[in-house]
Amino acid sequence: MSIKKWTDEELSSTRDKLDEWCLKHASPSWGNRMWLLTAILGAAAISTGVVFIFFDGITALSIFLIVLGVITCYTWYKSEKQRKINVNFLEELKVEIARRAKHKDEKSVS
Repeated sequence: MSIKKWTDEELSSTRDKLDEWCLKHASPSWGNRMWLLTAILGAAAISTGVVFIFFDGITALSIFLIVLGVITCYTWYKSEKQRKINVNFLEELKVEIARRAKHKDEKSVS
């Protein structure tokens, strides 16, 4: 769906909601730090599982560590990707709102 077809109210409300979301997630907090720590622990779980396989052979614990690490890292990757998509979409909204405001100003001058 193209944002060019949205009404001004839809654009404004979506921009406000995304601005609020960005401010909430941009501020330094324990939640952001814990999410990064979780990603690092996921990577550590993968490497530990691989090392266990190397030294002890394939065991249930090593497979469990690798699977758990992969799930954790994948979840972190998807959330970071979604965050970037949200930030880019917010920029698109701001550009569209500015374009419409400029277009209205040009019409009122004419």
